[in-house]
Amino acid sequence: MNNYYTECPEIGFHLNHPLMKRVVELRERNFADAATYPDAPVNHDDAIENYRRVLEIAGEVAATIIEPNSESVDQEGPHLVDGRMVYASKTLENLDATRKAGLHGVSMPRCYGGLNLPNVVFSMLSEMISSADAGFQNIWSLQSCIDTLYEFGNDDQRERFIPRVCAGESMSMDLTEPDAGSDLQRVMLKATQDADGTWRLNGVKRFITNGDSDIHLVLARSEEGTTDGRGLSMFIYDKRDGGVDVRHIENKLGIHGSPTCELVYKNARAELCGNTRFGLIKYVMALMNGARLGIAAQSVGVEQEAYNQALAYAKERVQFGKAIITFPAVYDMLSRMKAKLDAGRSLLYQTARYVDIYKALEDIARERPLTPEERQEMKRYQRMADALTPLAKGMNSEYANQNAYDAISVHGGSGFIMEYKCQRLFRDARIFSIYEGTTQLQVVAAIRYVTNGTYLNIIKEMLQAEVGEDYKPLKDCVQAMVGSYEAAITRVKELADNEAHDLLARRLYDMTAEIIMSLLILDDATQAPDLFAKSACVYVHMAQANVAGHCAFIDSFKVENLNAYRTAKAQD
Repeated sequence: MNNYYTECPEIGFHLNHPLMKRVVELRERNFADAATYPDAPVNHDDAIENYRRVLEIAGEVAATIIEPNSESVDQEGPHLVDGRMVYASKTLENLDATRKAGLHGVSMPRCYGGLNLPNVVFSMLSEMISSADAGFQNIWSLQSCIDTLYEFGNDDQRERFIPRVCAGESMSMDLTEPDAGSDLQRVMLKATQDADGTWRLNGVKRFITNGDSDIHLVLARSEEGTTDGRGLSMFIYDKRDGGVDVRHIENKLGIHGSPTCELVYKNARAELCGNTRFGLIKYVMALMNGARLGIAAQSVGVEQEAYNQALAYAKERVQFGKAIITFPAVYDMLSRMKAKLDAGRSLLYQTARYVDIYKALEDIARERPLTPEERQEMKRYQRMADALTPLAKGMNSEYANQNAYDAISVHGGSGFIMEYKCQRLFRDARIFSIYEGTTQLQVVAAIRYVTNGTYLNIIKEMLQAEVGEDYKPLKDCVQAMVGSYEAAITRVKELADNEAHDLLARRLYDMTAEIIMSLLILDDATQAPDLFAKSACVYVHMAQANVAGHCAFIDSFKVENLNAYRTAKAQD
């Protein structure tokens, strides 16, 4: 492959989605930057063309530099030298290439040296870089942490830190600790103030991606005597100030190029970001939502590359006198891989567009009061983005694992050999459904939108859209699924048992996501049948079977069945 953008027209399709008109209008503030910055667009078409050029540059860098370096990076990995992390040599080449290509600070305003790209384009860039090397995508995409500093930091912090990230300096978010993984309320890294007001951080952080970065956002306990999330604040640590050592770099199953560090803070100087006590309940939630969309993009990239590898091998591999792609067992796997990829990508970019609209309106609200219509629009798209983000992250991370698994299956015995890339994709993908909130935690985040009717309202609104004549039978299938889904929700509520509700939540979550993605892929196929007609057929029928199975399980479930699911230890 020579270019991950030009050779994947499905990405370009989403760049021209009708909602992009509003995204561009808000992001570009009616193109006011054109008077000050020569590279700023003057109208919508100019903006889309700017985005396309950046994507094409990134697609070439990903295909011609990052991907060819990926095997060497996987084998070498980062090193620990005198308490410092040193990247693999080819990772340094990748960083140099992305800096020279101007692919840093991409979401930041031009006044700080950024490209002012919307989140949906950032997600596209992330997808392509992940296709080339998911481990390097971790390092590169953590520049998105600067969005949180931009949103909650003060003017001085923005002026000092944002241009550095736009110039290519690295970032990390230091959240997890040995006793605080998913349960971040247990974070105990201590933040204290000197007599002159300087903040100092002491303690240990674990599993920190890109942990020896230039600029860190750190969750720490600033309120003495507290034990919950209300005692946590967000801090900015600058590596130039010293006081943090890397004690250990984890030896991981996959994403070898991405350094996962254990950090020791020793009286490290830091500065408060925003207000005290809002670290977890406000700032980390914003940070994590962005990170989860980043993992969704990372997952789609691996879904795409797994499909690429499997398709190429199936065309070349001959058995019993025929290419194996002609065997139903093989093309069944390939068709499902492609359908999951197309549907998952559509969910990712729809979510990203919603994020772009409400975030842009939030930003405008800092400059002037919003009109009543704008406030209503902001609330609507924020609600939609909050609801879809756990679906986009959870489902795409699962699809990446499934596609990587199936890619090995298509390769047969060769897939188990280290010379083939599909084994690395399989190893890399496994973390996607774990970090930034496991799939189980995405279910926890999503289930309230199931029970309060938010998803059902979204689905019913989507059902109002017209589809092409060829897709009306598929839409009828989805309509029938929705009826079964609604009945399943009612059935779970009627059980009136919290434990049963929690046990059945994953099935409701899966049905929700598959119905929404079915409607999205039908809309895509209506607009671009050459790209999506086959995936629409395969995905809707796959979802139909899955929804039927989940509904049958829920319909026959009784509260007394819970005992069969509890482990012996849980019953003690």
